[in-house]
Amino acid sequence: MKTMNTTKTHNTFLSYFFLFLWGFLLMEVGLGQNPTTEIKVGVVLDLKTNFSKICLTSINMSLSDFYKDHPNYRRRLALHVRDSMEDTVQASAAALDLIKNEQVSAIIGPRTSMQAEFMIKLANKSQVPTITFSATSPLLRSISNPYFVRATLDDSSQVKAIAAIVKFYGWRSVVAIYVDNELGEGIMHSFSNALHDVDVKRSVISPEANDDQILKELYKLKTRQTRVFVVHMASSLGFRVLQKAREIQMMEEGYVWLLSNGMTHMMRHNGRSLETMQGLLGVRSHVPESKELEDFRLRWKRKFEKENPSMGDDVELNVFALWAYDSVTALALAVEETDTKNLRYDKASASLNNKTDLGTLDVSRYGPSLLEALSNVRFKGLAGEFKLIARELESSTFDIINVIGKKEKVIGSWTTRNGLVDLNSKKMTSFTTERFEPMIWPGPSKVVPKGWQIPTDGKKIKVGVPVKRGFFNFVKVKTDPISNVITATGYAIDIFEAALKKLPYSVIPQYYPFESPDDKYNDLVYQVYNGTWDAVVGDVTITANRSKYVDFTLPYTESGVSMMVPLRDNENKNTWVFLKPWSLDLWVTTVCFFVLIGFVVWLFEHRVNNDFRGPPHHQIGTSFWFSFSTMVFAHREKVVSNLSRFVVVVWCFVVLVLTQSYTANLTSFLTVQRLQPAATTMRDLIRNGEYVGYQHGAFVYDILIGEGFDKSKLKPFGSAEECDDLLSKGTSKDGIAAAFDEVAYLKAILSQYCSKYAMVEPTFKTAGFGFAFPKNSPLTGDVSRAILNLTQGEEMAPIENKWFNSRSLASECPDPKTALSSNRLSLSSFWGLFLIAGIASFLSFLLFVATFLYEHRHTLCDDGSGGSVWRKLTFLFRIFDEKDIKSHTFKKSAVHNVSSPITRTPSPSTIQIKPWPRSMSLNREFERRRTSFFMTEERFTVQPKDDGESDIESGAQR
Repeated sequence: MKTMNTTKTHNTFLSYFFLFLWGFLLMEVGLGQNPTTEIKVGVVLDLKTNFSKICLTSINMSLSDFYKDHPNYRRRLALHVRDSMEDTVQASAAALDLIKNEQVSAIIGPRTSMQAEFMIKLANKSQVPTITFSATSPLLRSISNPYFVRATLDDSSQVKAIAAIVKFYGWRSVVAIYVDNELGEGIMHSFSNALHDVDVKRSVISPEANDDQILKELYKLKTRQTRVFVVHMASSLGFRVLQKAREIQMMEEGYVWLLSNGMTHMMRHNGRSLETMQGLLGVRSHVPESKELEDFRLRWKRKFEKENPSMGDDVELNVFALWAYDSVTALALAVEETDTKNLRYDKASASLNNKTDLGTLDVSRYGPSLLEALSNVRFKGLAGEFKLIARELESSTFDIINVIGKKEKVIGSWTTRNGLVDLNSKKMTSFTTERFEPMIWPGPSKVVPKGWQIPTDGKKIKVGVPVKRGFFNFVKVKTDPISNVITATGYAIDIFEAALKKLPYSVIPQYYPFESPDDKYNDLVYQVYNGTWDAVVGDVTITANRSKYVDFTLPYTESGVSMMVPLRDNENKNTWVFLKPWSLDLWVTTVCFFVLIGFVVWLFEHRVNNDFRGPPHHQIGTSFWFSFSTMVFAHREKVVSNLSRFVVVVWCFVVLVLTQSYTANLTSFLTVQRLQPAATTMRDLIRNGEYVGYQHGAFVYDILIGEGFDKSKLKPFGSAEECDDLLSKGTSKDGIAAAFDEVAYLKAILSQYCSKYAMVEPTFKTAGFGFAFPKNSPLTGDVSRAILNLTQGEEMAPIENKWFNSRSLASECPDPKTALSSNRLSLSSFWGLFLIAGIASFLSFLLFVATFLYEHRHTLCDDGSGGSVWRKLTFLFRIFDEKDIKSHTFKKSAVHNVSSPITRTPSPSTIQIKPWPRSMSLNREFERRRTSFFMTEERFTVQPKDDGESDIESGAQR
């Protein structure tokens, strides 16, 4: 017995010894290695959804793959998973639990943008970085949330790619169908900015909408003209919308459906069939193919099917699971770069008034260093390059997807640097020069949809018309008191309906009256902008401010704002009105030419015509008399020189044109003298403090204020009759001195009171009246072209005659603008005539001088003046002042005088001839007398002396 006890004791000792030795060895081994540090990381997901199950598998695989590749890393992430149960409040509660109870260093999640909003506030308060891989709303900005890290793409990064596609195909209008929460609303501001020159309409779907509500919204969209739809919402709701759209034939030829990034990535989620999505377009963030990604897909599928055997084989990996994988990798890399000494929370000082869990929330000391390290992480992940800019994943390339058959075909891409590029990375700028890869549109069809469609079955469009106080010839709305049927008539309505008849499709307008309390048409136009009506028809002026909200057709009326004033009979005629038809330069030029013509005629006639001879004053008077008498063709002097006749004929033609023009213009000025406007300029009205009128509610009021009129001097009127009453009273009787309005209104007033008023300057430029349509509506261009056809055709005149009596107005009343625009005739109107008269006179003068010098060349050479120029000129003037005895005029006169029976001619036998003196001086005296004899203009006689001798006597010498 004793031996047995000894043996037992010995065995026990050996056992304790070996245990001690084993523990010691283990301790030695442990001291020789670095100890691991556990970093707690929270994960908040909707664990019952397939999406979260897919992403959670990726998260777990990322963690195991990272530490398998980096076994020497001692800081290990420990995941603490919480279920947010698809509820926003529960997600916040899960985050609060992780922060208070687990004191996690970071949180991954949540799944949706709505859940993330309050979780981010908890993260900011506790300084715990929150990393999301699926919350894409731009409303969750990292700038305002310093501890929010977005490891996925912001939704706003894709809007430029979508806008590039819309502009590439030239679609002028799109409808954005989005969900009514943070996910949908966040993208709309960026989307509208990217498509600032495209009409973007909105269609909001509630996240809890049932099928009936979805169908109701789609039917409303179907009745509109736009056929381009951009869908941005959660994939589960979005594909329900697409399914209902197919049921009501909204995925037929002519429609365009463009899906956002999130929906395009989730096309195959939950085993969806692509055959029901034929022709759809989508943008999708580019995921570069790699060997690692292909290997991960195979491993992930095996693991996921093992963990979720009931879900089948239809579930596929999506890009959000890849971003989840990369997020864990980035977080694991970041914790290795941090100091874990501060891996604890500081107790928050509880306020006496705030003892709730939020008020006593502890603050992580490790969070700031972890956030800084995470911001500097760079690596090539499964989803592409992982690089954070301002704590958000850098935008990447987007692929353009087209669903063809059972495949998602990449037909092009979009990059931030080059925009749209084809598969060969060639930049695409215009649809007319470059194209995407061959693609299929809904229908299926290969024809590119034009983006809009007018119903061919005579669909009615809602047209707003103003309810007016006057000027009913433009537009008038009547409502049947029994049937409540609305009828619109007027000039604008007839023009609009005539234009619609010229369209290649059927459009039936349905009119709706609109009455504004202040008669301002801005509210009327805004009804088109907010979608209440499809068009506005009436006397709506095209202005720059209104064109910001709607598109206008080409104007169908004359443009401009003018002034209308009363006409008054001016009994006190202007004494000098007869001088007004011609300007001063024309008067001076005409008088100068009268003097010139008189001088030229005298020059040509002086040597050959007795009427232009005599004392100097007689010659001057005769020249002026002859010249000015041609003005009334009363000249009696005969002209015998051919040069004079040529000049006079040309001058008489000039005088004829001048007198006829003077008579016509004087008549016009006398008419203006009879009917003068009571006021002529706007400045006179302002200076005299006159009251002026404007149409009630019109934008003319702002123009008048801008021109300097006092508000107290402005009086509104609502109809032509009211305007006539105010103008008839005048300022002295609480009326107005002038009315300002658009030309179309003033012409309507003149059609009734043309004999009382006239339009005068100034005229302010405006664009006229037009029809308003929504921005980028296809009807705008079509109706504008139809208006052009109307104005250039024969249909416009009957419409104008119907509403404004244009034909009778033109025949009974003169155009006031024409009557009041009589301008003086100036020299520029007749300089051609004066040029002809001047050239004719000048050429005739040159010919006369040349002939005169040629005839007297020998006499000029033998005058004995010794070569002095002055003496030669004096001699020429003396010769010019004498009669030209060689002229046929004087030859005939001489023959007539010699043979006259009145003067007795003695026979040669009775004449005594005295011998001539023999001296040289006497011979020269005889020669002088002989020359003077033939040059004198008086008749000579031979008179007998008493002693029977006769002497030759000259009357000029005696």
